Amino acid sequence: MREQGSAVAWVESPLQLLCAVEARYAGVVGPGLQVMARAKLPGLRVTRRELASLALPEGLRLDTAEERMPRPGRRESWVLGDAFSGRMQLTALGSVPRRMVVVDDGLATIRLLELLTARPGTPLLRARADATWSRRALGTAAALRLRAAARAGRLTIFTALPVPAALAASVRSLGAELITHDFAWLRSQPAAAHPRPPESTVVLGTSLVRNGLIHRDRYFSWLFALEGPVAYYPHRREDPGDLAAVRDHPGVTVYDGGAPVEMTLRDLRPGQRVLSLPSTAVTSLRVLLSARGVPVETVDVPDDWWTPTATDSLRSHLQMFAHERAAP
Repeated sequence: MREQGSAVAWVESPLQLLCAVEARYAGVVGPGLQVMARAKLPGLRVTRRELASLALPEGLRLDTAEERMPRPGRRESWVLGDAFSGRMQLTALGSVPRRMVVVDDGLATIRLLELLTARPGTPLLRARADATWSRRALGTAAALRLRAAARAGRLTIFTALPVPAALAASVRSLGAELITHDFAWLRSQPAAAHPRPPESTVVLGTSLVRNGLIHRDRYFSWLFALEGPVAYYPHRREDPGDLAAVRDHPGVTVYDGGAPVEMTLRDLRPGQRVLSLPSTAVTSLRVLLSARGVPVETVDVPDDWWTPTATDSLRSHLQMFAHERAAP
């Protein structure tokens, strides 16, 4: 065990919750970890229920925080996923935990690393954020706090993403610890709770339509032109109206699991394939399914799919892991 003492985690998405469990299993925090999941989020409720049915790492407890984010003590490690959350940033300013451990929150994790290694004074703000002066000030203060933790050897990044070599070197030069994982705990668990779909083609849903980044008609035209029966796993932020249109289309079966696809699709077999627009799930499913001989393919987004809202820098960021160009 490389970390001693207790730890508390604050999670706001199914992926953050899963990666907090992986961090405990990997010994990054321990021996006791209390995982506090934000209340009133359906995806988190489903994921927590499914995790509770599996053999959780020793010393891990799953709870729900109704209102307040727990404030870590000086002798505790603090596990967090969304470093861009205003609630998290305020808590960071008033706390000095033993160690801060950042777990994956999609491609936002890479943006966080890019901002932390940018010039001093760069605030921690989400991509496309139209921030007020006060929000930028909070983001700047939070960045200073995380950089200070890195210099003191108290910041760990725990990720399944293939961080580009140059960025990884910059992160480590700050003093931060960068640890990669391959969902070792999840791979050790039975997949019986999620029988694999019979369809040979599995499509992962996307939030790019709802976020106004790609045109709805182009996306639907591609999806409905796929040959053979298609299993469709919705993104948790897809528009209900869009999802109803997918559900009504012949040849497409929608599977409403609610849990991360890393959990629901880990039992796919040779002869099946996964298709997805650019997303973090492409990388994590490759980690889980490559040994099974199941291809996970990224669909390149044609230029005419993008809306004017999608800037060139945003397009590049979204597609950075499409073809596994990153170095180890």
